Amino acid sequence: MSKDGLELFVTCAAPQSTVCIVDLTKGKMVGRIRAGHAATAPVVCPDNRTLLVCNRFNNDVSVVDLQARKETCRIAVRREPVAATFAQGGKYMLVANLLATGRADTGAVAAVVSVVDWAAGRVVKELPLQDGSASLNGIQASPDGKYALVTHILSRYRLPAIQVDRGWMNVNALTIIDLGKLEILNTVLLDEVEKGAANPWGIAWSADNQTAVITHAGTHEISVVNFPALLAKLARLPLALSQPLLTQYGTAARVRADVPNDLTFLADLRKRVKLGAADRGPRAAVMLGNRVYVANYFSDTLTAIDVFPDVSAPQSIPLGPRRERDAVHQGEFCFNDASICYQGWQSCSTCHPSGARADGFNWDLANDGVGNPKNTKSLLLAHRTPPCMSLGVRADASAAVRAGLEHILFAQPREEVATAIDEYLKSLKPAPSPHLVRGKPSKAAKRGEKLFSKAGCADCHVPGLFTDLHPHDVGTRVLHDGPADKFYTPTLIEVWRTAPYLHDGSAATIRDVLTTRNQKGLHGDASGLSGQELDDLCAYVLSL
Repeated sequence: MSKDGLELFVTCAAPQSTVCIVDLTKGKMVGRIRAGHAATAPVVCPDNRTLLVCNRFNNDVSVVDLQARKETCRIAVRREPVAATFAQGGKYMLVANLLATGRADTGAVAAVVSVVDWAAGRVVKELPLQDGSASLNGIQASPDGKYALVTHILSRYRLPAIQVDRGWMNVNALTIIDLGKLEILNTVLLDEVEKGAANPWGIAWSADNQTAVITHAGTHEISVVNFPALLAKLARLPLALSQPLLTQYGTAARVRADVPNDLTFLADLRKRVKLGAADRGPRAAVMLGNRVYVANYFSDTLTAIDVFPDVSAPQSIPLGPRRERDAVHQGEFCFNDASICYQGWQSCSTCHPSGARADGFNWDLANDGVGNPKNTKSLLLAHRTPPCMSLGVRADASAAVRAGLEHILFAQPREEVATAIDEYLKSLKPAPSPHLVRGKPSKAAKRGEKLFSKAGCADCHVPGLFTDLHPHDVGTRVLHDGPADKFYTPTLIEVWRTAPYLHDGSAATIRDVLTTRNQKGLHGDASGLSGQELDDLCAYVLSL
């Protein structure tokens, strides 16, 4: 909404998105502004003359002149910006990037918050979150401008995925940013020792900065947090102990660095409120007075809850006639429903966020033995490209769905749930590549298409599904792989969205796949290509 409360700006996501301008005094749309691919999270600058819009798949932010109703420039950020808020009186815009960038097999792997000087048109700082942080779905500054909160998943991807209890695989986190210093203050866990709080999403603040409300899209609840008490508890912790002690995961924090591993830290600082059965998939939230309103994605409802002086029973407000979900939408719900999981720690979408794609991490799943982590694969076209997993250990996607329910969610795989998820995954359609120009391949991509066969790529990535459905030794085995391991050819459709690449996530870019991770020339013959030809070939692959 504009600062004067007269206009509303609504992002309509598409490959060429539109921002609709609604005149609230007239109750009708009065204009449109072009934006980038999958535009979201519009925010109006304090000057009330500038609109900033996150273009998710362009990995940038549009700066829009509201008087001219025209985009003036783009500011590049990291990867899939999906939420934004202001800092320091509006001087900076903080952008939550959904996923990490870079390789998945070295160092810390985590998404960042970009600090954007929107007037200067550049990123001035990046705030890296804890190793394993991804799915940064929400970011919101406090009304007094002193702090911002970021919701995200914190993945323990370095551990073998042999259990789910006590947050062994994934925990659900809230990171606090000191906006005065533009630094991370700390990360606290929203779970409890035997009760996960899966898929944190939206954030709402009370006007007096005393209360922060977090929605949990996977477990269909909210957390009501006493924020001053949280800050005070963090401040009481020392930076270090005079006599260091060995701290085990999950035990009470003794120093500030322990907090991201403490499942009890919020025990006396927040209340968890379950929504009613009619309200499913809480995401966005806003607080008006003592009441919080929550928007529920799967039920087309709002929930109203008074949060102080005492928390009231949730009130469901339908936004239209109740409709039964068809098989596809029921499957989408099950895919995102963490109540299926043992103790509610995670859902299928925890590791396959944003429409069953990939989180970018290497996971050591027990389905092919322990000690050989593999990069998460997108589930787009999974039912059409059997077998599943890099080593083909599941005959098809239906078998993988049922195995995932049992061995990753540690749930009893009810057939009606598995069948619904099958239908949802079968319904997925690829998003048009942001590398297309007005929906068509660029000149570079057209040149690269001719090189695709010349370099031998088409031998295994057969046009159509861009896979031959067979395993190959392409020279990418590493120390923890078996000496005879061969890896099934993945589809290249929507490959622009699935970095990092290869079974171990060791290639940050498509160019790395063809060059630095292809020194033996077994993964396409790119050695004879010039730099320009390599650029063209990459442009083609990224256009698919």
